[in-house]
Amino acid sequence: MGGAMLTPTTPLTVIKGGPMPGERSGPDLSSVGFDSAWCATDLGEYRTCRYTYEYYPYESLPPLDSTQFTGVFQWLGGTGEPVPEQVTALNRLAEDLSARGLTLPRDFATFQADSKLHYSLDEVSVTCCWTDISEPLPSPVEPGAFLVRFLRDQQDCVIWYLYLRSSGEAFVVHSYLDYEYEYEARRDGEETETNLDDPEEQRAAILWCAPSFEEFAHRFWIENRLWHALNGNDLSGLGPQLRDYLRHYAPPGIPA
Repeated sequence: MGGAMLTPTTPLTVIKGGPMPGERSGPDLSSVGFDSAWCATDLGEYRTCRYTYEYYPYESLPPLDSTQFTGVFQWLGGTGEPVPEQVTALNRLAEDLSARGLTLPRDFATFQADSKLHYSLDEVSVTCCWTDISEPLPSPVEPGAFLVRFLRDQQDCVIWYLYLRSSGEAFVVHSYLDYEYEYEARRDGEETETNLDDPEEQRAAILWCAPSFEEFAHRFWIENRLWHALNGNDLSGLGPQLRDYLRHYAPPGIPA
């Protein structure tokens, strides 16, 4: 957005391009130092999980067709009407980021301001994750970069953030730490769960998981849809894309 304001009638630019169909858009994190992992629950017998969540190597995930990530979320049926109060809140966030030389990603702004899209992740989540957007939070590992929390597990086992860099890069990370709480506790002189001044400790606490918000949302939506179908023992309503995703994990003896 580059400081541009959203209004209930603001046309949202469709940004096209990216890897070819089926090509995985992987992380380039050499300058940040984050490891990568996808944090999620099981997919029945196709992908096991020992606890509520598991860290799965990013390279083990099924590839997604990045050409569908155009910013209009057609895989969710497209956009609806902007919600005025959400537009106002996102404008404030965009202004705050702009003052720091950062840009709120267009796909994130579109999703979070839209009446049809805003609660899509909450509604599909099998672990009761819920949308909770924070103010910009300083990156504990990189001056000038900021985190914006947008989704959290109901018991805060995992929290997802936009990671915004002064170079214009924006990707999704997750952590077991609620950085808003950590910064507030330090400001108030209370004991914190982590040493915010230890870059090595903080890099270990933050994991890269998606190159854009829309790609994160799409994979999250697919996996939670699959979990519901598998646990309901009804795969009949799954479309080709979801079936292909599941087939990636099909072990011997289990049909996809």
